[in-house]
Amino acid sequence: MNRPLIIIQILIINDNFMASLFLSNVRRAIRARHYSVRTEKTYVYWIRFYIRFHGLKHPDTLTTKHVVMFLEYLAIERNVSPSTQKTALNALAFMYKSVLEWDEFIVPDYVRAKQIKKIPVVLENHEVRRLLAALAEDFQLCGQLMYGSGLRVMEVVRLRYHDIDENRLAVTVRDGKGQKQRITTLSKVCLNALQKQRRKVEYFFEQDKTSQCWDGVYLPYALDRKYPSAPFSLNWQYLFPASKKSHDTRYGNKLRRHHIGERSVQRAIKRAVRRTDIHKPITCHALRHSFATRLLERGADIRTVQEQLGHANVKTTEIYTHVLTRGGHGVISPLDE
Repeated sequence: MNRPLIIIQILIINDNFMASLFLSNVRRAIRARHYSVRTEKTYVYWIRFYIRFHGLKHPDTLTTKHVVMFLEYLAIERNVSPSTQKTALNALAFMYKSVLEWDEFIVPDYVRAKQIKKIPVVLENHEVRRLLAALAEDFQLCGQLMYGSGLRVMEVVRLRYHDIDENRLAVTVRDGKGQKQRITTLSKVCLNALQKQRRKVEYFFEQDKTSQCWDGVYLPYALDRKYPSAPFSLNWQYLFPASKKSHDTRYGNKLRRHHIGERSVQRAIKRAVRRTDIHKPITCHALRHSFATRLLERGADIRTVQEQLGHANVKTTEIYTHVLTRGGHGVISPLDE
C-alpha cells in the first residue's frame, strides 16, 4: 500500500471519529431537552446527511450559505416534500443554536420544495365498520381510539393507564405532537375493550413487580427524579405495553417495559385493509381524518374540532371543510338536471 493512500485512510478515520463525537454531543443536547426518540433519530439523520453532503466538514466551519445549498439540493435534486425540507431545516437550526451555540441563525431565502395540497382520505361509516371488524383483536382498541377519539397512532401507543377516564368519557393526551397536551372524547363503544386492556396491563405490571430486573416505566421530563415511586406505580404504565421488556439505552441502559411500536399498529391496519374490499389508500391517519369529517357533518363548529384534534392553527383543521363541500354533498352536477 502506497503512502498517499494510507494518509487518505487516516484522514477518513479521523473525520468519521470527529463526526461521531459531534453527533454524540447532538444527542446529549436533544436528551437534555427531553425530546422524543423519534425527534432524536430524525435530527441526527439530517445533521449526519448535512455533514456528509459537505464532505465531512465540521458544521462550525460552514455558513448559512451552506445550509441554503443543502436545502436547495433536497428540493431540486431529491424532490422532497415541503414538510421534509422544513424538518431538515429545523434539525440544522437546533444544531447551530443549541449545540454550536450560535448567537444568530438566519437563513437567506432559498428555493422551497413545491407544496402539493392533498385532500384527506375519508372513510364512510360502513367502511369504518368493516375495517375495525377486520382488525386483529390486539389492535381493535387502537383502531377504535384513532377513529372514535381522533388520536394519532403515536398518541395511541403512548397512552398511560390513567389517561382514560371512563366516567367522564375523556382521553387525556399527554405526549402529543410537539409535546402538547389536550383532552378529547371517548366513545362508549371502547369501554368493554378498555376493561380487557386494563387487565392485560395489570397482568404485566404484577409480573414486572416480582422481577428483580425492572427499573420501572419511562417517565418524561425527569419526573422519576421528582417522584421516585411513580415509575413503579400502575397509573403510569403504558396502556399498550410491549410483550417483552427492553433496555432503555438513552437513559442509563435501564430495563423497562416500553409501549408497542407505531409500526405494529400501521402494519395491522394494512393487513385489515387487505381483508376488506375497500379500495382507498388507507392509513392510520385516515381514521383520524374520518373522525374530524364526521364531527363537522354532525354540526360541530370548527374550533371544537380543532381542539379535539390538537391543531395549533385552525387553518390546518379547515382542510376538512373542503372535504364536505366537494362531491355530491356540496355541489350538484349539472348532469343531474
